[in-house]
Amino acid sequence: MTGQELIAHVGATLLDSIWQCALIGLEAACAMIGLRKARPQTRYAVGCVHLLLCLLWPALELAARLAGAASGASGTPVLMQILPGAGATAGSGWQGFLQDHLAWVVCGWAACACALALRLALGLVWVERAARGTRTDAHWDARLATLAAQFGITRTVRLRVVDALASPVTAGWWRPVVLVPASLLAGMPPQLLEALLAHELAHVRRFDYLVNLVQSLVDTLLFYHPVVWWLSHRIRVERELIADDIAARQLGEPRRLALALSELERLQFSTHHLAQAANGGDLMSRITRLLRPETQATNWKAALPVLAMAAACLAGCAATTPANSAIARDGVTTKPIAQFNSCAKPEYPQESLARRAQGTTDLRFLVNVDGTVADAAIAKTSGDALLDEAARVAIAKCRFTPGLAGSKPVRTWAAVKYVWSLG
Repeated sequence: MTGQELIAHVGATLLDSIWQCALIGLEAACAMIGLRKARPQTRYAVGCVHLLLCLLWPALELAARLAGAASGASGTPVLMQILPGAGATAGSGWQGFLQDHLAWVVCGWAACACALALRLALGLVWVERAARGTRTDAHWDARLATLAAQFGITRTVRLRVVDALASPVTAGWWRPVVLVPASLLAGMPPQLLEALLAHELAHVRRFDYLVNLVQSLVDTLLFYHPVVWWLSHRIRVERELIADDIAARQLGEPRRLALALSELERLQFSTHHLAQAANGGDLMSRITRLLRPETQATNWKAALPVLAMAAACLAGCAATTPANSAIARDGVTTKPIAQFNSCAKPEYPQESLARRAQGTTDLRFLVNVDGTVADAAIAKTSGDALLDEAARVAIAKCRFTPGLAGSKPVRTWAAVKYVWSLG
């Protein structure tokens, strides 16, 4: 596979991920509406599943494109096959613009993803260095160990005191560590600080650090999509609510945790999102929820009709192929599809320009099982022989994803149109 073909496949996958993630976001929004009174654990699970779908659907499609084993495994985005104008000249309109600039789209995405990955790596390095720090507090270290035992945590949870931090954060999953700001040790009442530590231990018990790393990976790869931003925000909000519930139940005093969060509100918010922090989400809403919990009459079963309808919609869209891949009379189930960014726009013949000739050339072309063009014929003339010949020569240089009979590549005919226009 050439670099140009790889760029075409990645670019097509990126373009299709826009509508795929939008559809997933619509399903998630419907589910969240149905679950607005449910437990935060349910909404959290729904958010995680949909965020993972945002990654898996494009990833599976890209794998299918690279393997060439599925009907969508071409270099052409699905949108360019089903939206109006897809039958026009390969190098005209918005299709032509994307074709000419696809490499820039892919390079821009790769550059931004690498920058965000570097930021993620630097954050992990910062957390690791802070976790290896030698500054600790014997009293609070012992108190944290006692709390961890009460939470049923068998792993050793370390405590480190950090100056450049505004809120306690938790990092690591196998050897977890709680980073505590020095300002909290000096200025916060012990019973309130203990409540914040209980919140952090709730994250440790649930292995939230691992989930957050996966979430950060999805955010890095799909940074361009608003649905991913929204889902990540919802997951973080629900995660903090779950930790609040666990901590309040373990302490037996929801009001104490509410007071600790109120005290924390006066501090500057931490920017180290790689770790689980007690200041995540909307603090005021969390405080209100702890003091005046709402009746959670609705459970996950209330969202089953919405989820079923949305899942059926997703399955239908995933199984949908363009109109030109419908079953043909000759047994071909998928027509040949031009590989995006592989066809050069035919040059307007000078004599035709001088005559200001215009029209539409209808072509029929025979595609081999290896994607090359074996033959091309004029099905309907544009009215100008030079225009017809220029179109035939251009299509002969294209590469295609071959037609399929079931899952077997076959040699088959297909059709395309070139629209010649002087604007």
